[in-house]
Amino acid sequence: MIELKAICEENFIAAFNLKLAPGQEAFVSHPIRSLAQAYVYRDQCQPFGIYAAGKMVGYVMVIYDYDVPEYDIWHMMIDASEQGRGYGSRALDLVIDYIKSKPFGDSDRVALTCHKDNAAALRLYKKKGFSPTGIEDEDEIELVLMLK
Repeated sequence: MIELKAICEENFIAAFNLKLAPGQEAFVSHPIRSLAQAYVYRDQCQPFGIYAAGKMVGYVMVIYDYDVPEYDIWHMMIDASEQGRGYGSRALDLVIDYIKSKPFGDSDRVALTCHKDNAAALRLYKKKGFSPTGIEDEDEIELVLMLK
């Protein structure tokens, strides 16, 4: 069973210990950077550990952009030793369910960016209904899911 647990004093070190597979450093930031951002944006975001059978296997952060308004999914990653087991797909479903509860504000728009060479992540996002917007920033492309 996959579940999301808020990052807190009891589990943030487990997030620090997550590892990216070789070559993935170009695709996603490590949770240490993300948690620093979560501190800065603490009134509009929630970082989560992704758990399987009680063990943290990944990380993701949801942030609300009041200016757009929209929900953004940042820094989703699965530990190198846990990849290929469907954890990312199930975790993304749970993140979308969380966003549907509108914890920070009203919006049906969910956005994320993905490195254009990250074929596995792009496949997953498109399978879940995300569509490219045509907006690119360096090597990142923006994808959006409308909840309604």
